[in-house]
Amino acid sequence: MNNDHNQTGMNLQNLDDDQVDAKQREPQTEPEAPATGMLGDFWRALALLSRVPVFISCDFSPQAMARSVWCWPLVGLFMAGIAIIPAYVIEILTGNVMVAAIVATFTLILLTGAMHEDGIADCADGFGGGFNRQRKLDIMRDSRIGTYGVVALVLCLAMRIAVLGAAGESGSMAAILIVMATLSRAAMPIVTYVFDPAREDGLSKGAGRPDIRMVSAGIAIALVLVVIVAGALTTFMCLIAMVVGASVVGWIARHQIGGHTGDVLGMTQIVSELCVGIAFIAILQIS
Repeated sequence: MNNDHNQTGMNLQNLDDDQVDAKQREPQTEPEAPATGMLGDFWRALALLSRVPVFISCDFSPQAMARSVWCWPLVGLFMAGIAIIPAYVIEILTGNVMVAAIVATFTLILLTGAMHEDGIADCADGFGGGFNRQRKLDIMRDSRIGTYGVVALVLCLAMRIAVLGAAGESGSMAAILIVMATLSRAAMPIVTYVFDPAREDGLSKGAGRPDIRMVSAGIAIALVLVVIVAGALTTFMCLIAMVVGASVVGWIARHQIGGHTGDVLGMTQIVSELCVGIAFIAILQIS
């Protein structure tokens, strides 16, 4: 009995040793290298500006995020392309462009996680409710929404739906979605380049100013896309509208809190998007 027990114990020990040796012989899996180059910039931009899952390993350091600003209009194109699909289906089913505009707006909000809407609501509450710079910044970091934020959200959403509906009446909803999404995301890097960060901490401060070449590349990409879908005259007018919207937001932010924050960039996207949309509709009316 003792011999059998000892033999069994030796066999178990040998089995354990064999398993250890087998594990040691197995190839060790190394961590996946972060995506680099232009493709890496796009995945970083997509992760920053949307809720779309990104399963590729990327370098999300502040400096790398700042380098990806040239891709931001491409992310806008990507999300506009997705929003067009359900809006088009709803328009076919209902024959109502306003319902399609609401669906497109809802889809964009889902894709971004209401990131930009949150930004303009926080800015409205902070700029309207704070009595000094630090109090404004504190209110902007508060997750609760106030009266100013609600009013700003309602007005901006109503304006977006109205603009999309007006374009839909002339069969241009897909075009205006692309124009608004790309140019408004080219506007945000302009604000980060021209104005200083308002806080001493946070992503904006850590990343610093983006390279002017990256900012210029983003604007150029957006302009090429807009020319393709809307023509040269519409591109020119929408560019002016985008610059005006971004400049107004940047000037207000500098006056109110001394510079830009993540919320200010969200406000930049919304305001410049609406300015671009209004310019687009104006060109439709005179052409």
